[in-house]
Amino acid sequence: MAPDPSSKTAPDPERLLKLADSFALRAEIVRREVGRVIVGQARVVEEILIALLAGGHVLLEGVPGLAKTLLVNTLGSVLSLDSGRIQFTPDLMPSDVTGTQVMSEDPATRERRLSFRKGPIFVHLLLADEINRTPPKTQAALLEGMAEGQVTAGGARHALPLPFFVLATQNPIEQEGTYPLPEAQLDRFMFMLKVDYPERAEEVAIALRTTQEEAPTPGRVLSGDEITALQGLVRKVPVSDYVVTYATDLVRASRPKTPPAPKFVNDFVTWGAGPRAVQYLVLGAKARALLDGRINVSCNDVRAVAPIVMRHRVFTNFNADAEGVTSDKIVEMLLKEVKEPESKDLPK
Repeated sequence: MAPDPSSKTAPDPERLLKLADSFALRAEIVRREVGRVIVGQARVVEEILIALLAGGHVLLEGVPGLAKTLLVNTLGSVLSLDSGRIQFTPDLMPSDVTGTQVMSEDPATRERRLSFRKGPIFVHLLLADEINRTPPKTQAALLEGMAEGQVTAGGARHALPLPFFVLATQNPIEQEGTYPLPEAQLDRFMFMLKVDYPERAEEVAIALRTTQEEAPTPGRVLSGDEITALQGLVRKVPVSDYVVTYATDLVRASRPKTPPAPKFVNDFVTWGAGPRAVQYLVLGAKARALLDGRINVSCNDVRAVAPIVMRHRVFTNFNADAEGVTSDKIVEMLLKEVKEPESKDLPK
């Protein structure tokens, strides 16, 4: 049984370790059930689970046709969550995402009044498909929901169901008809994952599985209430000042024209990651440890999630473009450059 996230007292280490073991076992069942439908993409599934349990949102980048919609629907089934999909197009309006005020008439009194008709954002698990095919104004319609778990319409606030998790997809930015996501919107995504084409053997398995008469049906493993409780458990996992300091140093080193920045950051980066990156590094490291059945969070956990936390928060300049240096390469070099802190560098 998952702990009550509203509890103010942290569980003792022995109880927390038992919860972690139980958590890891159920996570393995989730992976197995998802694998009955989704061929391959084990890394993507793992990283989506980390973000979901850390309470973050995920941006997927990949060409169309890589089963992203199927993945969301499968996760919704396995996790007993209501799932929905919005296809973002150039003519999509913000109200098409959040909902709109409509005029209705009471049949008895004939009184007319405005009422709120909920939009497709009011689900637990939302696939925002091809989010960069719609203009920034509509992209921003998701921002309040992602940041605050609510939408505002007609001066009234409407709470979104919990848990609320956005899995957005975008086409590679070089394709025609795309609108780059504003930096503020990018920063709301905990992870940015890149989905590649499947391997040859995986593609054969996909063809065999999807051309049969009956598609496999995954079993249900967790409920929405249990996921909310597990999100509370992630925040109760202890993390040392040593690990938090390392995460902080890694992020601070990505900012050009600051004392911690290496030369390659000053040469190739316009601006680096902000404080939210540190928060997501720590939360992602905690969730990763729990998925492994551990309650000890290490710098290795931070390093494991650093590329997917920082790649969309480090913005390269024209020099980098000319040299073929990407944000992924910058993060890779930072992981080699930034050392774990010494005892004298820890907060007193």
